[in-house]
Amino acid sequence: MEKKKLIYAIDDEKSIRELYVYALESSFEVKVFSNAKELFLELENRLCDLLLLDIMLPDTDGFEILKTLKSNPKLRYIKIIMVSAKGDEVDKVKGLNNGADDYLSKPFGVLELVARINANLRKDNLAINKSKTFKDLTYDENAYKIFLNKSPLDLTLKEYKLLKYFINHPNIVITRDAIFKDVWDDDSALETRTLDVHVGLIRKKISRSEAHLETIRGVGYILK
Repeated sequence: MEKKKLIYAIDDEKSIRELYVYALESSFEVKVFSNAKELFLELENRLCDLLLLDIMLPDTDGFEILKTLKSNPKLRYIKIIMVSAKGDEVDKVKGLNNGADDYLSKPFGVLELVARINANLRKDNLAINKSKTFKDLTYDENAYKIFLNKSPLDLTLKEYKLLKYFINHPNIVITRDAIFKDVWDDDSALETRTLDVHVGLIRKKISRSEAHLETIRGVGYILK
C-alpha cells in the first residue's frame, strides 16, 4: 500500500482545524496546529509534503512563516497553500510572489480543498530531486551550494560535485575508481594525489559538521 502523504495545517480557528481533520484524514496523514511555535517544533521532527497555511495567526502571520520556510534549505521545497478569509487579490499575489504554490479563500468546500491538495502534490517538483540532506549537510543543486546547517560552504565547483556525490551515497564505501568515473567523468587512472587533495580540503570545510569523511585505506572513502 502506498504511504499516505503528510499534510500539516495551521489555523487559529478550532472549527477550521477540525474541518481539516474531517476532510483529509481518509486520504492523507494530517496534523493540525494552532500557532507557529507548534508547527516549527513538529517540522524539526518530521517534514510534511504540503502545508495549509493560514495568513491571520495569533503569534505571527502566514507571510512571515512563508518567508522563514523559503529561507531554510531544509524546508524550502515543502508545498504551501496559503489560506485566508480575505478575498483581497493583493494578499493572493503577495503569497504567490513569495513562494506559495497556491491560494485558497475561505469559505471553501471540502471537495475543492482536496482537489487543490491533490493538484499541488501532482505538480512536477524537480527541485525536490535536486536537494538532499545528510545529517547537517544539505545540497541545493539549483543554487550549486552545499549548506552546513543554514550556512553555505565556500566550495570550488569540483569540491561541490565531490561532496554532493558523497551526500548522495552516505554510509557506503566508495572506491577511488568510482569517484574518478562519476565525478571526474574519467575511469582512467588519474593521479591519486588529485583526489586526496580535494578530500583534504573538503574535510577542513566540514570540520564542524556531524558528518565526516573517513579514508578506507587502499579502497576509497565513506561519508558517515
